[in-house]
Amino acid sequence: MRLRNGTFLTLLLFCLCAFLSLSWYAALSGQKGDVVDVYQREFLALRDRLHAAEQESLKRSKELNLVLDEIKRAVSERQALRDGDGNRTWGRLTEDPRLKPWNSSHRHVLHLPTVFHHLPHLLAKESSLQPAVRVGQGRTGVSVVMGIPSVRREVHSYLTDTLHSLISELSPQEKEDSVIVVLIAETDSQYTSAVTENIKALWRTKQNLDYCFLMMYAQSKGIYYVQLEDDIVAKPNYLSTMKNFALQQPSEDWMILEFSQLGFIGKMFKSLDLSLIVEFILMFYRDKPIDWLLDHILWVKVCNPEKDAKHCDRQKANLRIRFKPSLFQHVGTHSSLAGKIQKLKDKDFGKQALRKEHVNPPAEVSTSLKTYQHFTLEKAYLREDFFWAFTPAAGDFIRFRFFQPLRLERFFFRSGNIEHPEDKLFNTSVEVLPFDNPQSDKEALQEGRTATLRYPRSPDGYLQIGSFYKGVAEGEVDPAFGPLEALRLSIQTDSPVWVILSEIFLKKAD
Repeated sequence: MRLRNGTFLTLLLFCLCAFLSLSWYAALSGQKGDVVDVYQREFLALRDRLHAAEQESLKRSKELNLVLDEIKRAVSERQALRDGDGNRTWGRLTEDPRLKPWNSSHRHVLHLPTVFHHLPHLLAKESSLQPAVRVGQGRTGVSVVMGIPSVRREVHSYLTDTLHSLISELSPQEKEDSVIVVLIAETDSQYTSAVTENIKALWRTKQNLDYCFLMMYAQSKGIYYVQLEDDIVAKPNYLSTMKNFALQQPSEDWMILEFSQLGFIGKMFKSLDLSLIVEFILMFYRDKPIDWLLDHILWVKVCNPEKDAKHCDRQKANLRIRFKPSLFQHVGTHSSLAGKIQKLKDKDFGKQALRKEHVNPPAEVSTSLKTYQHFTLEKAYLREDFFWAFTPAAGDFIRFRFFQPLRLERFFFRSGNIEHPEDKLFNTSVEVLPFDNPQSDKEALQEGRTATLRYPRSPDGYLQIGSFYKGVAEGEVDPAFGPLEALRLSIQTDSPVWVILSEIFLKKAD
């Protein structure tokens, strides 16, 4: 019960008037004086209770003033933190009222550190540890989660090609058993603006925090976490290879499985270990790159200062296990840092094996383009390598003439690759040459009863059935064409760049 002095006097006056009224009523009623004595005792008891309530109100008021002082002190301390005051202590920081959900409100207890202790400026924004935009299906319970941080690059972005490389090498079952998480870590986003506030360090400082954010987000989604980057290419069957390698380890004591020797690419962790890793990185994120910090984690866990360096290396080798050959290759040359060129290559990656899920029909291949070095059209057709040629001009062609006329069901061509994504075919048509089939002119080349040609015909008899869009041409072949003598890619205009034909797929009809 909280009473002000005015309220107390009002109640006292009310009770006095009530007492006089009762006394007057008792006298008129001819009651005896002992009735008055009863009311006097009740009035005195009421006065004592009101006095006790007033004292309790004063006590609560003092406590509220103390709380207000604490709030003012916390606000002043936060301002000092923003102004660069480095003299903060754990004890003072844990008293911040915004940490009450994370720590017990009882005084004189031990408080466990949280991410807010390592990054106290995050307290200024309640949503600092939530993605600014989250797109996905919220899938969990998979075997492998792959994390990819990405930022804008001034010259060229490799992210789309990286995702295509990762996804195209997954089987339907592997797609159901994995999740790819992409962090768009731009400095103008909600997350990064909060995290990088008051951080005066190199770009690797922010990179370390990006990795921590990805790990915290992905930890609950799967059994294993694999750290990747946004400018890589993957080998076929990479996911099954990583998963099987992890399951085949004779001991569960391992901490890092490496599927690339470069930096932080292709590093696999058990999700259960991510909390320890994130905590360690947050303690030293300003001091060293994350791949160096990983080595320090291993040193702290198993190395004995009383032993020599060889003993330390042997102990760390039990926690950090290398898989060869590498499953991922770094292909980006244009760094996210303006003007920086990086040509890091994993020597253990070797030549990327090409997929063999189909064999193109026997054919004689020819082209008017000038081939670059050993990247011939023949090797590309046999899926042994890709075709690379100098700048095309209008009228150039790539032709596949079949040894025996055959029916095609569909075609697929991909130009450019992840290392040279701009070397694509532009304004190029896909044409077929039917093998002496007059019926195809009647059924396939006309729309209904009109004489309008469905497929434009070239002067030398080829029929256009498709064209390249964003470097890719694919489609079905009308069965009315019957057996085909040849298929041709015809370049209609001059190109400003070289051209790579990285995938050729001609499927014969059953």
